[in-house]
Amino acid sequence: MKRAIPVVVLSIAGLVPIWRYEPSIGGSTSTTEAASTPSASSSSSDSGSSSGTVVKGTTVTTEKGPVQVQVTFQGDKITAVKMLQQPNHPQTTAAVPKLIAETLEAQSADIDTVSGATITTEGYKESLQAAIDANAEAAAASPSPSASASTASAAQTVDGSAVNTEKGTVQVQVTFEGDKISAVKMLQQPNHPQTTAAVPKLIAETLEAQSADIDTVSGATITTEGYKESLQAAIDAKG
Repeated sequence: MKRAIPVVVLSIAGLVPIWRYEPSIGGSTSTTEAASTPSASSSSSDSGSSSGTVVKGTTVTTEKGPVQVQVTFQGDKITAVKMLQQPNHPQTTAAVPKLIAETLEAQSADIDTVSGATITTEGYKESLQAAIDANAEAAAASPSPSASASTASAAQTVDGSAVNTEKGTVQVQVTFEGDKISAVKMLQQPNHPQTTAAVPKLIAETLEAQSADIDTVSGATITTEGYKESLQAAIDAKG
């Protein structure tokens, strides 16, 4: 009996490597399958998700199945493309990385059809073009903050001097965009019907002449002279 115990122990010890080895085969297989799953779409999305505008294209129904892309833009530039929907087909799986690579190079939907995946390519291009169009429309509807800031900084408002006349005080405020007079506003003016009628004419002539060299409005000579003096002061102050 004492000799039998070591034999049993050795037998059990010999089986341990076998038990440990069998599960490791199954684990290796599952890891390989996970690694073989296409990941180009998700990685391209991750690379563009930190910044930029993300736009989803339309869902295009094809004979093979629905096709939909998601595009990341930096301004007008396409920086990443991700497949949201695609046919579950080996040829589609093989075609997707090529389609994305061509898109990033062409920066448009004007790309070649991938051989063996014509239907998927057409659906991809249609969804991609829809995303490009949507991005362009959004950009046109909302100017970039930098453009708005530059426009705001380019505009300059200057108050002319207050000129005392026999009819009352006349003072204008002039808005410039660069050297151009873009608007004129009356800050002070005589409370008189002829002045009220003359002001729109004076402003219209100023915008046309782009200077204080304008005609005197009949019946409002005094107001016109005060207007021109205040206007010239604003132009001089702008420099």
